[in-house]
This record gives sequence, structure tokens and C-alpha cells, in this order.
Amino acid sequence: MNYAEMLEKVATASGFIAALDQSGGSTPKALRGYGVEEDAYTNEEEMFALIHDMRTRIITAPSFSGDKVLGAILFERTMDGDAGGKTVPTALQDRGVVPFLKVDKGLEDEADGVQLMKPIAGLDQLLQRAKAKGVFGTKKRSVINQASPSGIAAIVKQQFEVAEQILANGLMPIIEPEVNIKSADRAQSDLILRDEILKALNNVSGDHKVMLKLSIPAEAGTFDGLINHPRVLRVVALSGGYARPEACAELAKNKGMIASFSRALLEDLRHKMTADEFDAALASAIDEIYAASAT
Repeated sequence: MNYAEMLEKVATASGFIAALDQSGGSTPKALRGYGVEEDAYTNEEEMFALIHDMRTRIITAPSFSGDKVLGAILFERTMDGDAGGKTVPTALQDRGVVPFLKVDKGLEDEADGVQLMKPIAGLDQLLQRAKAKGVFGTKKRSVINQASPSGIAAIVKQQFEVAEQILANGLMPIIEPEVNIKSADRAQSDLILRDEILKALNNVSGDHKVMLKLSIPAEAGTFDGLINHPRVLRVVALSGGYARPEACAELAKNKGMIASFSRALLEDLRHKMTADEFDAALASAIDEIYAASAT
């Protein structure tokens, strides 16, 4: 698929985006969920080799195809690896799945109720390398823990500034200001965030569009104005700690919002499964998330 074909698919096709981008501190937790304990590896290289094996197993499973999976978000090491004898972005494209890349370098400590992104050193070089490998877009995450108007404004400002850098390199940015679903004032955070994003969208350069990855709102329909905005290509939802049944039920209440789940997609997969068992469990998860995204 070329960029125009990927753009059309992401904008219009039914399906969801798989988040396969666990990195750094989140990798041991992802491996434990897969049934691989920390005594199975002795250093970081062995740990990342095991998580790459898991991702390769997912990407090459018969059920993981562009019929229901629109795209997949990759960790940088996964982008640089192989799956089934091909580079991972090529393997995904060959299955009709659009590749994205996680580009943030983690979060700053909390201040003013939020966690901004750490500086992203070497971003231009990473973006050009990703583009050369056939990657379509990027994802970068911030976190909102409290309904702080100034903190949320700072989150949105930073996210859109980095999005402009990504657009200038010819890639599609996914802007992810996650609202912590456990926060006491979550619904108020949703409203502040929505209004700040609406203001920022009016200043997106040229005729560009962006994507948004948001927590499922506390009140269904809160993000309708973003879903229908002419500068938004697609709004996708993170599972945010919900188990898959609850995540799907909550997502289905928000028409036009599609899933970009990680834990909720992978929660039933175990490394000791046979190939048939693994694909059956993955297919069941894909079908459930696809149905919730199609409402």
C-alpha cells in the first residue's frame, strides 16, 4: 500500500487499530500477561527478544489481517525487526494492515495534574527512517490525572506542536492525551480536553488532518464534535485499563469512535498455547473489538 491507499483505508474502512507498542517499563507487565515471568530473561535484550516473538506471533497469525484490523502501532524495536522473513512494516502492509510507530520517549513526572511527554531527541531522523520503511503514522502519549485547565492546555499545546513536526515529515500523527479513567474528576477532564483540542484543530497547518487517540469518555457522546471535525481523520479509543468486555461495551456507546486497544486485545493470549489455540483466542478478541468499533 502506498501512502494514499493507507490514508483512504484509515479514514474510511471498518475495523480497529491494534496497539502493539509496549516498551521499556511496560514490557515486563505485557510479558507476565502472556505467561512469561521475569525469571525467563536475564537482561533487556532477552526481554525485548521475547516481546518481539509475541508480537511476531500476533502479526503472522491467520486471524490478524486487514479485514478487521486497520492498523497496528509498533514500538521502534518492533519496526526494526522482522516477522515471517519480512520487515515488520512490510509484513503488516502485505496483510492489509497499516503500520504506525510509537515515537514518544515516556512521560515527565506529574505537574499541574498532568504528565507531559519527555523531549523526543532525534525525532526528525526517526520519522524519516520510519517513512522509508513504509510506516504511515505515529503515536505519542501524554496523561491527564486531574481536571486542571492549565495542565490540560499544556498537554494539548505540546501534542499539537509535535504533531506539526510529524506532519512536516510526511507522516500522520496520532495525538494521545490519555485521561486517567480512575481520576475522580474524569468527566470534567474530558470536557476541558475536548474544548482545548477543538481550539487547537483550528490552527493545524495547511490542509492537514490529524488523528486522536482518547480515553473512552465518562459521558457517551462527549467527543462527537471531535469525531465529526473536518481536521480529524479518525478518533480511536484506548482501553485505559478496562478489561475487554467492559472496554467494548463502553466504546460501543460512542458512535464513530473505533478501538486502539492493547491489553484488552492481548489479555487472553498465552505463550504456551498451540498455534490453533492462539489464533482462536486472538480471533475471538478481534471479532469482539471489531463489533464494538463498528457501532
